[in-house]
Amino acid sequence: MTTAPLPDAAPDNWVDRLAPEALRPWLKLGRFDRPAGIWLLLLPGWQGIALAAAMNGRWPDLRLMIAFALGAALMRAAGCAYNDIVDRDIDAKVARTAGRPIASGRISVKQAWAFLAACSLAAFLVLLTLGLVAILLGIASLALVAAYPFMKRITWWPQAWLGLTFNWGALLGYAAATAWLGWPAVLLYAGGVFWTLGYDTIYAVQDLEDDALAGVKSSARRLGRSAPTGVMVFYLISIALVFTAGLTARLGPLFPLVAVLYAAHLISQPLRLKLDDPQRALKLFNSNRGAGLILFAALIAGLWRAPVAWFGF
Repeated sequence: MTTAPLPDAAPDNWVDRLAPEALRPWLKLGRFDRPAGIWLLLLPGWQGIALAAAMNGRWPDLRLMIAFALGAALMRAAGCAYNDIVDRDIDAKVARTAGRPIASGRISVKQAWAFLAACSLAAFLVLLTLGLVAILLGIASLALVAAYPFMKRITWWPQAWLGLTFNWGALLGYAAATAWLGWPAVLLYAGGVFWTLGYDTIYAVQDLEDDALAGVKSSARRLGRSAPTGVMVFYLISIALVFTAGLTARLGPLFPLVAVLYAAHLISQPLRLKLDDPQRALKLFNSNRGAGLILFAALIAGLWRAPVAWFGF
């Protein structure tokens, strides 16, 4: 049976266009047809690597960036499989997720566990190349990953838990580059948490009606008509924390000049968000890859030290 693109995947995504039919359910289980999530998991790690390098006036370590790209793809695939195993009954009741491989019966729960184990083992082998502090941080992140699928049953703010989980790479990347942690990395991580809280609230706008029928909690449901305002507040906090991270790290004056573009990108999103337009919400969510890349570029730009302080300070 030919599989159709899932509702939140691009109609021309590479999985549905190029992958053999037998592999498509597996690639969709790992969300390889929707790479935005890989980018959003990867970019905090790259940002942590870039921050550590810029503090020492160096370019980011290419070896670490490649390792993090591979690890992010594997861990995102494992995390999505775990999420779909836990949420299979809920997914079957929600229009956007009913076609997922487990909910639709294309992949059994036992097969999904095997897929999860294989991806996790491969990711762990990558982790072992990153140094002791990074290894310990990577292992610690498993508690966040394991708890996340249950948060939508417990709290109205599962998006905040996703923020804690998805941005752990900022700490991991910094630790892999320096073998220790510092306040700039913690501030960058905190800024990422609020960034994710904002963009995942936008993502949850797609499911407002279905989530209400299924009894699933989300920040978008909790905020209701105030969701755009809430996203704006989350983003303003993220911007403040990111700028404080750069100031604490004593990055060069090019950092704030480029980071202003990150701020402008975030601020524009809630201004364009419409609660009755799920397609626009998906586009705004996907645009956060660009926002994360801008911040990554800003951190790299911060490696240049000029005899000029930030805005005269």
